[in-house]
Amino acid sequence: MTDLSSQLDTAIAEAHLPALLMSIVHMTGDASLLTPERRPEYVFLADGKLGGYSPEVQADIRARAKVALTAYLNGTPLPPPPSPETVRRMMDWTAGADIPANYAGFLTDELQLTGVDTKAPDWSAPVLKAAAKRMKVLVIGAGMSGLLTGIRLKQAGVDFTIVDKNADAGGTWFENVYPGCRVDNPNHMYSYSFEPNHDFPQFYSTQPVLLDYFQRIAEKHKLREHIRFETTVEEAVFDEAKGVWRVTVKTADGGREVLQADAVVAAVGQLNQPRYPDIEGLETFDGPSFHSARWRKDVDLTGKTVAVIGTGASAFQFVPEIAPKVAHLDVYQRTPPWPLPGPTYHDDVPEGKKWLLEHAPFYGKWYRFWLYWMMTDGLYESVKADAGWNGPVNAVGQANAELRDMAVAALQAQVADRPDLAAKVIPNYPVGGKRALVDNGVWIKALKRDNVELHTTGIARITPTGVVTKDEVEHSADVIIYGTGFHASRFLWPMKIVGRGGVDLQTAWNGDARAYLGMTAPGFPNLFILYGPNTNIVVNGSIIFFSECSVRYVIGALKLLAETGAQTLEVKKQVHDDFNAKVDAANALMAWGSPNVNSWYKNAAGRVSQNWPFPIVEYWNATVAPNPDDFIIGARVTEPA
Repeated sequence: MTDLSSQLDTAIAEAHLPALLMSIVHMTGDASLLTPERRPEYVFLADGKLGGYSPEVQADIRARAKVALTAYLNGTPLPPPPSPETVRRMMDWTAGADIPANYAGFLTDELQLTGVDTKAPDWSAPVLKAAAKRMKVLVIGAGMSGLLTGIRLKQAGVDFTIVDKNADAGGTWFENVYPGCRVDNPNHMYSYSFEPNHDFPQFYSTQPVLLDYFQRIAEKHKLREHIRFETTVEEAVFDEAKGVWRVTVKTADGGREVLQADAVVAAVGQLNQPRYPDIEGLETFDGPSFHSARWRKDVDLTGKTVAVIGTGASAFQFVPEIAPKVAHLDVYQRTPPWPLPGPTYHDDVPEGKKWLLEHAPFYGKWYRFWLYWMMTDGLYESVKADAGWNGPVNAVGQANAELRDMAVAALQAQVADRPDLAAKVIPNYPVGGKRALVDNGVWIKALKRDNVELHTTGIARITPTGVVTKDEVEHSADVIIYGTGFHASRFLWPMKIVGRGGVDLQTAWNGDARAYLGMTAPGFPNLFILYGPNTNIVVNGSIIFFSECSVRYVIGALKLLAETGAQTLEVKKQVHDDFNAKVDAANALMAWGSPNVNSWYKNAAGRVSQNWPFPIVEYWNATVAPNPDDFIIGARVTEPA
């Protein structure tokens, strides 16, 4: 008992107290604990672990938790589950706010208190079982979204094949192996809702940990028998006469094969084709040079003079890792990123917290719920423009200006001793205009090192021996690393996809990719895109949430085909066009839509082709099930007589 008592004390000391309080309610059935003094108050962008509770309330919650957990671990059964009305109150208490009614269904779905995977498809009806046996789906990509699609198709009983150009599963976490690579979303959100992992070693998981997570998922769900690795899709052509897709793939041995499928799901993501900058002399450099997404482990940077071009998300992670190893590091910055405070960015998850996540009834679910509420739409209003805003151009509204002030204050505190650096690292564009990064101070510490220099003078050209800036100063380099992002706006490129009437999708898009709900395009029946146009999120949530919503919708569309007996389904052009007009109008009112800001969120035409401009609850609502009225179902153009 002494050992248990000590273990509980250690665990409870690490608890997120509002989530722990909800666990107590589950263990005791005592909803009277939801008193005003136990309703948390959170400080914006701060760790909410203590819930703003007074020391007395903290001690009371911990004492009650110890009693309840001791009884539970000694065999006391849980009381009946809280009523829906009580759960609704518990949601408000955990959030520290009255959650709007339109969020209740979405958050209840994510909470999953019953333990039922609410997004799992039910194809148990005889007509669906029969249809599933006749259906064949090709999934392109074995990353996070592709594996998820495979899981859902398998649950539905639909035959499928996943093809992936890489040698193993994992997608972006297989390809990106640069030092310091990690997720910038708390990993208890960056995991499938139905596959929690209570053993994540850090709050923000590193690349090897995430790769292991997704590869273990592939093993657990027996997906590998469905995956063809080192197989690249070159072309997908819709056969109008038969209503099927014929997909040409290049195999590992260099041969080519044509696969046939009733539907194609493109799960290749937005950030998979590295982009190199358009700089004169790029190919003339004599030393090793590579993109961060194609990191060369064979190049030893120790003691070298290294040039890093770009200061986006990847450089923000790898520069602090390589700076102590190199002799000298030149970092070339075009525009500074916005770092937002994230003090636990490199912190280990305490063992006590892991224990609670694993053993305290429903604690993990309520902790994840809190993360979802705080990090889904918590910052949304702060990056939304105020109508008629006539304040500083480095903000788009009052809330955005206040967020900027907080972010500036955090940066200024780090560079108080370096006014020369302050002028270089504090952005002059609105927070949210470009991708904001999680900051725990290591970026500025790296830039302040004696062997690191941050250059903000533009690059004129690259020579065989280094980098020449526009002031005609040449900076020698042994190695050049490009942290210059991806061809984000070139969706599905370089694959060739041909729909009805022989129309090439890239030609139809003409450099401006659009899709209904980011997934379907008129003229391309039974083609579904995951993480497609306008489904990127900037400040509100995890991309896994979007993938789970999208995959549920795709499976729903296939179910619609099965129920109707139709061969094809394609979105109506007017539905598609009306949706995109709404998206464009909303994006124009967000920080990233500001005409004064250029970023990878915008395509060559200046349109925001990446981002979802609404609260994420709206995507959840829109994707619970497809609306049959949005589609042409079963319509086929027959072959000429």
